[in-house]
Amino acid sequence: MKKILLTLTVLSLHSLQAQTEFTTFKNGLIYSEDTMSKLGKIVDSLHLKYKVCDLDQKFYSKQQTKGHLITLEKEHVENAKKDIDNHISYEDFIVKYPNAVVRKDLLIIKSKIKNYRDKDVITYNEIDFGVDYGVEIEKDYSQKLFEHNGENSWIYEYNDKDNYTDEKITAFYFASEFKKVLLEPEYSRQIIYSDCLIDTSSTKFIEVNQDNEDEDEDLYHDFSVNLPLNWRKLSHSKKTEILEQMRSEKAVGSCSQDTRPRVQGVNMALLSAETGRWDIFLKSHLDIMNDRFDRLSDGSYAWKSRQTYIKELEELNINVYDLIMGITFRLDNPVKNHYYGSVGRLGRSVSEAKDREKFMSQMLAMIEDEKLDDYNRVISYFLFMSCNNYINDKNLQKLNSDKLKISVAKLPVYIYEKIKNDKA
Repeated sequence: MKKILLTLTVLSLHSLQAQTEFTTFKNGLIYSEDTMSKLGKIVDSLHLKYKVCDLDQKFYSKQQTKGHLITLEKEHVENAKKDIDNHISYEDFIVKYPNAVVRKDLLIIKSKIKNYRDKDVITYNEIDFGVDYGVEIEKDYSQKLFEHNGENSWIYEYNDKDNYTDEKITAFYFASEFKKVLLEPEYSRQIIYSDCLIDTSSTKFIEVNQDNEDEDEDLYHDFSVNLPLNWRKLSHSKKTEILEQMRSEKAVGSCSQDTRPRVQGVNMALLSAETGRWDIFLKSHLDIMNDRFDRLSDGSYAWKSRQTYIKELEELNINVYDLIMGITFRLDNPVKNHYYGSVGRLGRSVSEAKDREKFMSQMLAMIEDEKLDDYNRVISYFLFMSCNNYINDKNLQKLNSDKLKISVAKLPVYIYEKIKNDKA
């Protein structure tokens, strides 16, 4: 189990209003010329490695279907629960329970994940196009349930009445079976490139045996994520030792303004670059780009100051285009430790990319691609929207929006109608 270190230090306003998020060098990057040179040599060798990767790997989309969401509370909930357990049809249910609130024709995704208790569960998620998060229903994992196709069936969550809430049932009705779609080779190769470059054989943080340690004490331990002032002059072995220490002690932000998780991330990137640990470097840099850090709370007002640093990757002669697209797809059969990018953060990164137009062209093509599954087409829509939102040129934004309208009209009708209504 990793040590999770909660940052409790009160940060000064002065430090939060620093000139830039991280120190930049003469090259305008957060990594020095010498560090970039070392990384460049590693990238060259990785591109040779990619040539011998299995380029024929097959990837499938997330399992998905079209269904309806039904909620019923206060009255007749117990009877409705019994009827669902007895496999009542959707048509009979809405006739019998006219007070039920129904949202029809939703895109629903089924996934096997580990929840916050590190327990295997199955989640059923509504993909929502509004400002709120879609409904999620979680069930304990069983192979039989996960492989069940779901056609004309129900999954529900039941809540008893208590002092604060009424009795309630929330249910998905699956009108058709769950399906996964084989991705086209052009998409699979982008996923393979990202897996090969990121190195999925290892993880950024290491597991630490805590059997003899007080977890609560560790949780609140105030661990410094900063490097020694003279760290560049330290021996290779000492740098490695500090890196391994950081890999075993994960900083958790106490609030939105707590910069230490990101500082730890960039320091891990610096140390791994100096010690030739590409597998740690790229994960650390991608975490900075994707702002993938744990915080107790995180207000949107703090997001703007956290930069993406896509330029650093572009200067390394990485195929950033394939790397970013490869971590965008949502998969049913990813390799172990596959890295998923955050759509919102990737959109911001792409808006700053040299090949922005190339990225946006692929997104539009994916939205229109009838061979691609509905979910990844929707992911492309969200990515395009996010990217366009960060473009400063209002005329270009309008031009892109017009292109998007044409592409969105080619989505399945049940998705197109929801996007259109959301924009109305």
